[in-house]
Amino acid sequence: MPSNRPTTEFAPRDLTDNREPFDWEPKYPREARVQIRWEAIYVAGMLLLIPMLLFISWMGWPNQILKLTEERYAVLVRYVYAWLGGSLGGTLFDLKWLYHCVGKGLWHVERRLWRILIPHISGGHAFAVIVLISSGIFRIFDGSTLSRPPVVVGIGFLVGYFSDSAIGKLNEIANTLFGSSGKKYPDDDVVIKKPKGGGNSIPD
Repeated sequence: MPSNRPTTEFAPRDLTDNREPFDWEPKYPREARVQIRWEAIYVAGMLLLIPMLLFISWMGWPNQILKLTEERYAVLVRYVYAWLGGSLGGTLFDLKWLYHCVGKGLWHVERRLWRILIPHISGGHAFAVIVLISSGIFRIFDGSTLSRPPVVVGIGFLVGYFSDSAIGKLNEIANTLFGSSGKKYPDDDVVIKKPKGGGNSIPD
């Protein structure tokens, strides 16, 4: 028998989502379904837009307007790849948790800002990490490998998808270099739930 308590696991063994057989009708009211639909359109749109922007950047079409030298454009597009790769990772994470929360009955409007901003925050994180790698601070990485677009996009994607883990590591480095203020994050009083599948944390 399905339990009355909502299932919070991402991939539980019980796939009923606490529903009886043939119980197909939506549980959310119409107003909520409209808002969920718009959020899904936004996230799916980001998922389509980012690969298109990657292709446009790879083709070099923006440089027809910018008129940069090949060397300067190569530097610029490296960081564009980083940002877009991070945004792609954040978007996939966002999409996964959107359908997870809707299906498990955990969706609510207060987390809309989180769902809207995650792709952009992830892109910014990936951009910062690639800048730090290029600067030579991270000796574990060979900066010369960043001349290959797939490497930059791949690292950006991983940073974007596992954004909080990446920022946590940067926090450790910052504490080593500049000392710790006693707080891991500025909002340490906020409870952070780590999803089992990794990736960005979901604040309460």
